[in-house]
Order: sequence, then structure tokens, then C-alpha cells
Amino acid sequence: MIKFLKHRRIYYITSLIFIIGSIFSLGVLGLNLGIEFTGGSIMEIEYLDERPSIDELRALLSDINLGEVIIQPTGESGFILRMADVSKEDYEAIRNQLVGTIEHRFDSIGPTIGDELKNRALISIILASLAIVIYITITFSGSSGKTIKSWQYGVIATGIAFLHDVLIVLGIFALLGHFLDVQVTIPIIVALLAVLGYSVNDTVVIFDRVRENVLKNPRLTFSDIVNKSLNETLGRSINTSLTTIFVLTAILFFGGETLRWFVLAMIMGISLGTYSSLFLAGPLLVSWSNLNLKALRNK
Repeated sequence: MIKFLKHRRIYYITSLIFIIGSIFSLGVLGLNLGIEFTGGSIMEIEYLDERPSIDELRALLSDINLGEVIIQPTGESGFILRMADVSKEDYEAIRNQLVGTIEHRFDSIGPTIGDELKNRALISIILASLAIVIYITITFSGSSGKTIKSWQYGVIATGIAFLHDVLIVLGIFALLGHFLDVQVTIPIIVALLAVLGYSVNDTVVIFDRVRENVLKNPRLTFSDIVNKSLNETLGRSINTSLTTIFVLTAILFFGGETLRWFVLAMIMGISLGTYSSLFLAGPLLVSWSNLNLKALRNK
């Protein structure tokens, strides 16, 4: 039987380092937000013949007053162009310059809509987190044990998912945005919400086993019950995560440029969620239980 709680201080310190690093990354570098949130235009094209260099393409567009244009190669013969919001005339001028290309998509979003989408994305994550806390509190009510409250299960599960898994993924994307010009778009926000739900689900499965073992093993200490529950759900957690990551890895390599960063966010989030469910959720539950027990004794 693996002793998950033996080195919980190491788990806490390791995760705290990554969380602080992510906060620093977000605070200093910030997120490179896509046009969905900032406003602007994005065009994806593919050359039928040999693809020119980025400098050659930039020279073709230099006569059009587009401001700064971010050009990103995609696949073997394509480009993704990101620029300020363009008028119909500028769009026609761009198309006239891009002879011998196929246009796969063109999206244009104004700054007002971008701000609205940014606010809605933030509200969605906050509301989802609150709803999860309330749901877990109700579910675990009346059978959570003497030294831990039902709402504490919800706070730990959601807090870990949001402040650990989602925050670290955002910190990594801040680095990717700074060094590789990767933008945070709507699909990545969807991936973060999926990670939030996946991580909480993984943690709740463990907590549910803890609840069952509290009732079945009243003579065991709470720390022994948590350790027993973690060992009993270890195989399920790893198998579920690995099978999901295998599929996502295949999509990462063969799914094309459009899905690349969405899938990468999912892979990172699921990996972090599996780690946090096994090495943080249970130990934090025991640590909080010990604090509650200490407070009861001091009364």
C-alpha cells in the first residue's frame, strides 16, 4: 500500500512553487489574448503551390494599411494572419495580393464584442466553480465525518482544480504566448472549463470513497481512511487519465493546427488534475481535518 500522506509537505511545496511561478508569469508576461477577446481579424490561408517566406508575405501586404500583422505558418503550405479589424476594402485588397491561395477562414470581431466575450468567459469559470462547491456540499451533507464538514470537501475539490490545475495551465500559456506567440482563444477557455470539471470529478470519486470508508471503518483514524481510499482509487484514476491522454495525444499530432493548443491545454490540465487528485486533495483533507480536530480540543 502506497503511503500517500507520508510526504505531503513535499507535495504542498512543489505545487506552491508552480502556483507562484504561474502567478508571476501571468502578472509579468500576461496572456496573449486572441481576437475573440481583444478585437481584430484573423485569416487562415493555404498556398496551392510553394509557400513564400514570412518576409515575402509581409512585403506583399506592406502596401495595405493594416498596422501590425502577426504571421504564423501552419501545416506545410499555410499561414494564419492576425491583424487589427479590417474594412471590406482592406479585405478585398488582401485577397487581391494573396494570389494562388485558398482561404479557409476569416473572422473579424470588434473590440466591444471582445471585451464582452472576455467578461463572459471569466463569469463562466466563476459560476461553474461556485456551482460545483454547492453541489458537493449538498452531496456530502450528513455523511462527511466528525472532523471535516461537507462544504470543506467542495472547497478543496474546486480550489485545487481552479487554483492549481487551471492556474498552472494559464501560467504555461502566458509563457507560450510570450515566447511562441500562442494566443488564448475561446477553444482554450473551453478546454480550461473541461479541465475544471475533469479534475473535480476525479477528486470527487476519491472523496466519495473516503465517505464510504468513514462509515465502514469507524475504528480507523481519518488519515488511514484517506490513505486507504487513495490506494483503492489509484488504478481507476491513472487508467482513466492515461486512456484520455492517449486519445488527445493522437489528436495533438494528427488533428491539425486548429486543435493543437486546445488539445495541449487538455493534456496539461488532465495530467495536473490526476496529480492534484492523488497527491493534494487527500492530504489537504487530512490537514484540514487535523486543524478542525485541534480547534475542537482547544475549546
